Amino acid sequence: MSVKKQRTYSHYTKDAAVLLGKYIQLARKVRKLTERDFADRIGISPTTLRKIEKGDLKCELGIALEAATLIGVKLFDVDSRESFATKLESVNDKLALLPKSIRHTQEVDDAF
Repeated sequence: MSVKKQRTYSHYTKDAAVLLGKYIQLARKVRKLTERDFADRIGISPTTLRKIEKGDLKCELGIALEAATLIGVKLFDVDSRESFATKLESVNDKLALLPKSIRHTQEVDDAF
C-alpha cells in the first residue's frame, strides 16, 4: 500500500492563493452574485468555489484562473488580451535565447 506524500508550500505560495481567493470573493460580492450563481457560471460546485475563495491549494489551477477571469480579477498586471499576448511574446523571446534543455554534466575523473 502506497502512502500519499504530504505536499508542503511556501508562505509566499499560500499567501498568493489566499489573496487571489479574496480578490475573487470581493469581486463576486461587489457584483452581488451568490456562490451558487457564480459557481454555476464557472461550471463548478459552490463547495469548490468556497475552497478557491479560501485559497485552498488543492483546487485545480485552471478553475481558479477561470473564476478570476470570469469575475474580472486582473491577472499578471495586464489589461487586455493584446497586452497579455505582448507579455507572452516577450517571455517567449527570452526563452528562445536560452538552451532548450538543462543538463547537469558529469565530471569525468580521467587522471590514471
